[in-house]
Amino acid sequence: MTEIVHARAVLLDMDGTLVDSTAVVERLWLAWAEPHGIDPATVLSVVHGRQGHQSMAILLPDRDHEINIAENRSMLENEANDVDGVIAIKGADALLAGLLPHPHAIVTSADVRLMNARMGEAKLTVPTLTVTAEDVTRSKPDPEGFLRGAELLGVDPADCVVFEDSGAGIQAAHAAGMRVIGVGAHAVAHSPEHHVADLTQVRVVATDEGFELHVG
Repeated sequence: MTEIVHARAVLLDMDGTLVDSTAVVERLWLAWAEPHGIDPATVLSVVHGRQGHQSMAILLPDRDHEINIAENRSMLENEANDVDGVIAIKGADALLAGLLPHPHAIVTSADVRLMNARMGEAKLTVPTLTVTAEDVTRSKPDPEGFLRGAELLGVDPADCVVFEDSGAGIQAAHAAGMRVIGVGAHAVAHSPEHHVADLTQVRVVATDEGFELHVG
């Protein structure tokens, strides 16, 4: 059954939502964690959807945060240089094309270089408006990034719909007062208002008032 979702703007996470970067994220983070003796399952339960320095702070709570900031810079550099296995989520190209005439933006925990590297490898066009790690002081699950995206688009948060896959991202969107379309199997556990297996299940339909999202 198709659900019709009304919105004035769309905010899109990147990793796990527009691009599948799971292989490289898990490869690099498990390599980082090994010398610290951190259980791999614990690492993978933390790192998705957050900025790297926040993940490090959760995994190594007693470590000086300045070390996390420095190591996160190295992690971002490594991630931007390693795009092996990064591919587009099915339907991402069509969704971005459908949104082109309408207000939309990426809101990602990646920095600009990493965003461009992964979107480029996936052969996806980066929207004109983006909110990246450089634009916020607090990482998801804090709502700052999504609220910044709504501000840039000039749209009330309640009129924005967010596409997200991670628990941290869905929590951030809800804290911003936004509705969520969860993408992928892992999103279901975090109570998005709507859910799709991939983006082939979403269509952008123009209306006299703007657009609708047909989900399902």
